[in-house]
Order: sequence, then structure tokens, then C-alpha cells
Amino acid sequence: MTEKNDHESHNAPAPDWEKRFRAPRVSLPEWAEDAPDRSLFVSNATGTYELYAWDRATGAQRQVTDRPNGTTDGVLTPDGRWIWWFSDTDGDEFGVWKRQPFGGGEDEPATPGIEAAYPGGLALGRDGTAVVGCSTDEDGSTIHVLPPGGTPVEIYRHRESAGVGDLSHDGTLVAVEHTEHGDAMHSALRVVRLDGTTVAELDDTKGGELELGLSVLGFAPVDGDSRLLVGHQRRGRWEPIVWDVTSGEETDLAIELPGDVSAQWYPDGSALLIVHSFDARSELWRYDFARRELTAVEMPAGTVSGATARPDGSVEYLWSSAAHPPVVRSTSGGVVLDPPGAKAPESVPVTDVWVEGPGGRIHALVQRPAGEGPFPTVFEIHGGPTAHDRDSFTAGPAAWVDHGYAVVRVNYRGSTGYGREWTDALKHRVGLIELEDIAAVREWAVSSRLADPSKLVLSGGSWGGYLTLLGLGTQPDAWAVGLAAVPVADYVTAYHDEMEALKSMDRTLLGGTPEEVPERYEASSPLTYVDEVRAPVYISAGLNDPRCPIQQVENYVNRLAARGATHEVYRYDAGHGSLVVEERIKQVRLELDFAERHLA
Repeated sequence: MTEKNDHESHNAPAPDWEKRFRAPRVSLPEWAEDAPDRSLFVSNATGTYELYAWDRATGAQRQVTDRPNGTTDGVLTPDGRWIWWFSDTDGDEFGVWKRQPFGGGEDEPATPGIEAAYPGGLALGRDGTAVVGCSTDEDGSTIHVLPPGGTPVEIYRHRESAGVGDLSHDGTLVAVEHTEHGDAMHSALRVVRLDGTTVAELDDTKGGELELGLSVLGFAPVDGDSRLLVGHQRRGRWEPIVWDVTSGEETDLAIELPGDVSAQWYPDGSALLIVHSFDARSELWRYDFARRELTAVEMPAGTVSGATARPDGSVEYLWSSAAHPPVVRSTSGGVVLDPPGAKAPESVPVTDVWVEGPGGRIHALVQRPAGEGPFPTVFEIHGGPTAHDRDSFTAGPAAWVDHGYAVVRVNYRGSTGYGREWTDALKHRVGLIELEDIAAVREWAVSSRLADPSKLVLSGGSWGGYLTLLGLGTQPDAWAVGLAAVPVADYVTAYHDEMEALKSMDRTLLGGTPEEVPERYEASSPLTYVDEVRAPVYISAGLNDPRCPIQQVENYVNRLAARGATHEVYRYDAGHGSLVVEERIKQVRLELDFAERHLA
């Protein structure tokens, strides 16, 4: 676009799709455990996502961070006196923790003596002790204990990925999630004292022999209580158990709900707040320990992106649906945190589609524009891959609907939310399995006359960008246009350049390093098929991206250019995506323009 067109667009009334990005949003407020009136949240109020402090007692709010590329990682100390936030460089995710007084003041180093690294979890104690997880290419995973006013002591080190899960309420025990057995998709747990000595171990993988993961959900919020809430996959899905790390006793809660179940403690430790995810939607329940029963928490149909139980027993949750913008609600009534400014325009609801695929029934979410099909259709492929599309408000797909496109989002094998076997199915034939499912849904979309087969757009970011490039090369006749944001494009180079935790994940997915299983990396790399690509390709990439580094994108682009393939590349000064609203709008505008020109 020319400068003239950009200027004119700013003077004209903004279309609804841009308003959705610019509308003020807030995250679910986190509150200090021992000072619940002190809260921390993320907002885009300035046009960039930054951290904000909120004193509920006075109503006062203030902006905590102000950086060109935004800030979203922050946490309150239990007493609410300090705000810790992670300081990286232009989105590269490599940096150090800083802290700032809750009421305002200068930032100061929060972890002196700990070198810059990728974050690997953080837990803050009531006496000022900090447990800090880090990872670097050189050291692998490390955990340090930093006593108040003291020097850091390393209590854990391993080449495989690991991180801090939680610190007990009395500050004496640390829960560690680790993958020392070499399976980065299925963690084991170790509980240690502050000197690093082991208290208890829980390993459902049996040393890497079984594909069963565990996750730390949190210690009981009571001094002297050694119960740890743990997520497990023993029955083929995520659900919680209570593990007493001192006695070794495990209490199966036997929560009979379909789909994945997560949980967190109520502040007095007497109950659990249950988040139940099923068929791309979620709901809330209260589990009472004394009665061993579930009680539904009333909420509208849609998706909960976060929830927390407050000391008064009320529940606050961030809710949205595909049609309705996000809002922070409370079971005590009303909206908890309502940012000033124009609200985001609503979009159209999703419909559910189930398609028989080569690995079982595939769930897809569809949004239709006004009018009769077949429509030009965007297959918007989610990242992860261990994630899933949900019935939640997303400005990107809504923009395509506003422009007359149908949008299809596929929860392919590898997605979470449909059981452990579905999530774990993509091993070794990485990328190719997901594309088989996408192809099955594409066939449905065409045969049902939803989609115009001559105007099909394959699009996605991160892992979705990877699948876009891989799909354009392995299914060259299926797609009219490809739009890949921050993608894996050359899998071998990406492996060698990416952050250490992702190397561990790739070794798990593909069964080794590129040197150990070269044929698998070759079969799963978009670069292998770049000469088969027929569709015009648009690629956007962050110059500081540690997850999908820029050089491997350049390798792919150079191959496209060498044979004169139609393509455009947009490079921007950020990491794995942007936290700047106008930058995100610019990228969507470029994608819309590229698709319009090449579909026409």
C-alpha cells in the first residue's frame, strides 16, 4: 500500500474489523494472595499490550510497563508490595526479571546474579524468596533459589527441558516439572526442598516408557499443607488428582466430565475451581472436598480463557464467544473490569462441523458471511500444535468474515481438547498427519458448497504458518493462496537456531535430531517441497523470533525467488508476533490485500 492510501484510510471511518483490534481489552486480573485488593492485568489501552496495576480498594489504576514492543509477563508478590515483570529485547523472549513497587517507582533488577535467559517458571515466597527457572542453549534448564537480600543458589540443572511449577504456601517445597526422560510432551514431577534435596517423585512415563504426562496445578494454599494439585492423563485425558507429597497418598477426584478437566484451589483450600473444556467450549464447576460433589458455576455458553476464585467465594472469569467480545465477569454479579472506550463490534457465531478423517472424527469450527455460498474460504490453521481452536472471540477470523470470506478452523490431530491419543498422534510424520485432517475438512467444505474450490486460502501463524507452507508444497493443487505468519519454513535450520526448549520438543516429535533422523526432518520440512508450490505465497516474519527464527524463513524465500515464484515477504522488528495493535492491523491488512489481488 502507498503512503497516500494509508493516510486516507486513517482519515476515513475505521471499518469494524479494525475496531475489533483497537477496542480496549483487559486480561483476567491476577490478585496478590495476601493482599487481594491489589491486582495486576494486561491491557492494550495505549495501543500496545502492557501491564497495569489496580488497587481495588481505591479504584486507582496505573500503567506499570511502557516498552515499544509491549510487555505481558508479570506477577505480584504474595504481599502485593512488588510487581515482577520479564524484560526481554524486542520480543526475543531472552532476558531478566525486573521488579517495581506496586504503587509506582523505579524498576530494579529482581534477580541479581542470575544471567539473562529464556524464562522457565517463577515462584515467589512470602518471606521474599524467589525460585527462578531459566533455560539457555549452553546450560539447558536450571533452577535457582534467590533468598531475600542474598545470592542465588542453583538447585537444579539438566540438558532436557524443565521448569518451576510452584512453591508451597510456607515456602519450604518446590514442585518441578521436568522431562529428563527425553519426552518433552509428557512431563514428570519432582518435589524438592530449597536446598535441592528430593522429597518426592511422580513419573507416569515410567522413565520414558509410557506417553503419560503430569502437570503442576498448585500447592494447597494453607501453611503446613503438603498437598499438591496435579494434572494427569491416566484415563486418556487431562484431569486432576491431589498428591500429598509427604505421605505419597494420591486422591483420585473421579470427576466424571467428558473432555479435559483442569483445576485450581479455592483460597481456603476447601474446594477446587474446575475448568472443563469439551468440544471447543468450556464451563466452570466447584468441587467440594467435604461432600465430594460438583456444583455448576453459572455462565453463558462460550469459552473461559481464565478464571480465579476470590477470598469471598466468588469466581471471576474472562469469557467470550466467537460472536461476543471478551469480558471479565464475576459470579457475584456484573462486570469486574470494564475498560473505557468503544466496545469491539460483534461478529458472527461459529457452527460445529464433524468430518470423518483418516484418524477419526475431526472437529471444525465454521463462520459464514452473509449471502449464499459457495464463498471464498480461509482455512485459518491454529498454532501450537498442542492447542486448539475454540468458540472464542478472535479479531483475525472476524476480519475475513467481514470481507465476505467463510472461515474454517480445524482441530487436527495434535490439537488438545480431544483426548491424549488425538494430541499425541502426529509423532514422526509431523505436519503430514495434520494436513491429512485439513484435507478431509477441505473436501467437506467444497462438497457441501460452503467453499469455492477456486478460492481457497490456506493461512496460519507459528505452527499454523508451518502447516501452511507444508500444505502449499504437498497439496499444490488444493490451495489458491497461502498466508504464513512466523512459520517454520526450513525445519533443519529452524532446529539449530531455535530456543533450547523447542529443540527438546522437536526431538520428541520427530524421534531425534536432524543428524539422527534426517529422513523425518526432510519429509516434514516445507523447504523439501518448495519447488512444488503453485499458489502465490505471503510470508510475515519477526526479525527477533526465537521460536521460528528469521534465517530459516530467508532460506525458504530465497528458493521461491530463485525460480520466480509469486511471493511477498513482510519482515518486522519484533519476536514471535507483535503486541502492538497498529502493527497487527497492518499485517492483517496486508494479508487481506494479498488474497484479494491474487484471488481476483
